[in-house]
Amino acid sequence: MLSNLVSIGGQLLLLIIVYVIVAPIGRKAISKAMDHVAKRQKLHEGRKKTLENLLLNVFTYVLLFFFIVTFLGILGIPLAPILAGAGIVGLAVGFGAQGLVSDIVTGFFILIEKQIDVDDYVTAGGHDGIVEELGLRTTQLRGFDGTLHFIPNRYIQAVNNHTRGNMRALVDMGIGYSENIDQAMEILQNVCDRFREDDRIKEGPDVVGVQSLGSSDVVLRVIAQTEKMLQWEVERDLRKAMKEALDDAGIEIPFPHHTIIQKQDD
Repeated sequence: MLSNLVSIGGQLLLLIIVYVIVAPIGRKAISKAMDHVAKRQKLHEGRKKTLENLLLNVFTYVLLFFFIVTFLGILGIPLAPILAGAGIVGLAVGFGAQGLVSDIVTGFFILIEKQIDVDDYVTAGGHDGIVEELGLRTTQLRGFDGTLHFIPNRYIQAVNNHTRGNMRALVDMGIGYSENIDQAMEILQNVCDRFREDDRIKEGPDVVGVQSLGSSDVVLRVIAQTEKMLQWEVERDLRKAMKEALDDAGIEIPFPHHTIIQKQDD
């Protein structure tokens, strides 16, 4: 009896050691293999991370399954009744797991159709943010306020991917009605010309003209095409440079005024 317990304990210890060794080796092998495939297939970094995370998840689940099966085998627990019972339970659960099946099917098509990759900026499932992880069941988006959204794939009815191709930087500048519009447009275009050598900008920027007539200002619009995820940074830099240029030229940028009328007592 004692020798039998020692034998079982030794086998369990060996199983745990093998699991502890195989798990990190397998993960490193998958990462290296994906690096090789990415170079050969010329995959961009986001696509490589997406496929790598998916393979790592599958590897973890498969390894855990074999660990549990081997663990039960060492303990001498028969697997056939357990598998049969699991089949019955699985059938019962299956009727209530339609949402899970829908998640997996939707996630599969999102991966196959390359709708989303890790590090993409997207709007999906009523949220927008950067894709941190894309799985068969859920998609994780990191919002700009730091919130991590876990979205079941079945709720992703439409995907707006904001990082495919160049992005648009748009800046509106208002000037007073009494100012010379042509002079203001020329000043803004000079600012735009200085930005043409900026590596972040792929096309433009250009002054497209009068966008609208506001209650107290004439709005001039500037548009440029930028590298993905850099449009907001370019907009901030353009807005600052154009404000300084208009100030140097003495062109007024209107701001709200309040007129106070004080009634004198008779």
